Amino acid sequence: MKATGIVRRIDELGRVVIPKEIRRTLRIREGDPLEIFTDREGEVILKKYSPIGELGDFAKEYAESLHLALGHTALICDKDNVIAVAGASRRELLDRPLHDDVEQIMKRREKVLASDGNGAVPHITAEDGGDIYQAAVVVPILAAGDAIGAVILVSREAGAVMSATELKACETAANFMGKQMEN
Repeated sequence: MKATGIVRRIDELGRVVIPKEIRRTLRIREGDPLEIFTDREGEVILKKYSPIGELGDFAKEYAESLHLALGHTALICDKDNVIAVAGASRRELLDRPLHDDVEQIMKRREKVLASDGNGAVPHITAEDGGDIYQAAVVVPILAAGDAIGAVILVSREAGAVMSATELKACETAANFMGKQMEN
């Protein structure tokens, strides 16, 4: 564990403030759920809670099914990171933080169908070094009205075009995962 040198006191209601610098670095926003863990040495560990992360193996299988059916790279994301990948190098995308483009799409709860010729293709991960995708579909996963993640299809092939078929497949996947999270 890394020491920050920051010390905070617990108030009379048992609250402690997480410093702004740490919240910004870890991308913790107001209203974000945190899991609380303790260990044998008496340490308290706060971890961002990812409901989509609980579907880990299921998300991986769904991404593989999308890739096999549609032939494009399929990603399942929570609000911050890619949690499942099929059709591309897992090392390149898995557990990578999302780019602000995808975060804004989820925040606005919009569906994006973009090809190089018909609109700007959003960056997917924070490490995207330019316009590396020629086409993309991004559909937020909604549970109880909140955007908790996204289903994404991308292609690097020159001239690749995403159609209503890919959009509908991503909508189906996102709706299904959203329903799983509500149950």
